[in-house]
Amino acid sequence: MTVNIKNAPIVLSKNTWLGPAEALVSLVEFGDYQSEACARAEKIVREIMFLFDGRIRFNFRHFPLSQVNQHAMKAAEAAVAAAQYGKFWEMHELLFANRRQLGTISLKNYAREIGITDKRFLDKLVNSLYSWQVRDDLLDGLQLGVRDVPTFFINGEKIEGSVTKELLFQAIERQLAGLA
Repeated sequence: MTVNIKNAPIVLSKNTWLGPAEALVSLVEFGDYQSEACARAEKIVREIMFLFDGRIRFNFRHFPLSQVNQHAMKAAEAAVAAAQYGKFWEMHELLFANRRQLGTISLKNYAREIGITDKRFLDKLVNSLYSWQVRDDLLDGLQLGVRDVPTFFINGEKIEGSVTKELLFQAIERQLAGLA
């Protein structure tokens, strides 16, 4: 099904959450779809979401390291574009699964694979229709002190560097204990 988004407000990454809105803990990641470290973190986030089911919600913000990863910006734009069709998380998973194949034609094929039938999807990517939304995420990250990916925030507490499942688990447990 094609969705007409011509006059609709743009769905922003910062408003796209996985998990219940009433969750006690918010986990926000600033990441890059081409980053190996972010791909490893993605697996950890999935485990964490399972372990804290119903008590945590997750938001992925774009922080493309374009000087290092030449396809990171377009991949982020593709995720924002997919969000316009309610397919952000499906695209998010595909981008990480295929992080070594993020050329524009591949991005168009991923959109088709998740059910986006908009024939102008490729044109929108080529013309950088959603680049401002990605840049907004990047600027928000810079204001929060993000310098590398992945960088996490758990209820506003910044966690950076080598992120492990144990590190995130303990930080979330501390947040939950503080809210009890």
